[in-house]
Amino acid sequence: MFRGHNQLYGDDTLVPEREHNLPKYSKDSKISMAIHKICFASLLICLLFQISHGATKERLFSDLEKGALEVTAKPSREGVLDAGIDKLSITWKLSSKATKEAEFTTIKVKLCYAPVSQVDRPWRKTENELFKDKSCPHKIITRPYDKSPQSFEYTLERDIPTGTYFVRAYAVDAKDHEVAFGQSTDEAKSTNLFSVQAISGRHKSLDIASICFSVFSVLALLVFFVNEKRKAKIEQSK
Repeated sequence: MFRGHNQLYGDDTLVPEREHNLPKYSKDSKISMAIHKICFASLLICLLFQISHGATKERLFSDLEKGALEVTAKPSREGVLDAGIDKLSITWKLSSKATKEAEFTTIKVKLCYAPVSQVDRPWRKTENELFKDKSCPHKIITRPYDKSPQSFEYTLERDIPTGTYFVRAYAVDAKDHEVAFGQSTDEAKSTNLFSVQAISGRHKSLDIASICFSVFSVLALLVFFVNEKRKAKIEQSK
């Protein structure tokens, strides 16, 4: 029998024993280093996110110039409007009271919920901090600022929820910060409102298809039973 760095195999061949080098770092230390790197990267990402959004978080709706734009929104018909079908004729222009026109670079027009459609709906809540505000989630159009009167024919999107609305236009500066606004209603958001009915989950075409499929299924079942009875009679006659 051989000892030391040799091993004796079944065919009496001497083979040097393999040397196992110890790793420079243990597995625990490698895992610990990986965790530290991940934590550091996460903190760095959070810091960059806070820095990039810091200016936006400081923007308050109460700091914007009110009534800097004159906005109108005229529905295509009277009564409740149908999402995906009816339209709004929207216009906006610079107000004679505006004092920050030199900062305007872009106009963002949005569809906003009226107070009556925000009751018991925190996901539509109005907040003074603009980055938290949820009252105007539906974008209508964004255009470069033009001092001359502007207009746009807007077809209500198919995904607009049932509710009561008004239109608001924000004047945005070169840093993409809102600096002024105008809206199609008064400050209390109680005048010139319009209601929208959302598209229901069922459509006529879907109902027709369902009826046709049901009739076809019944007919197919009847044909199957008739064929089975015919086969049974033929077998009995034999």
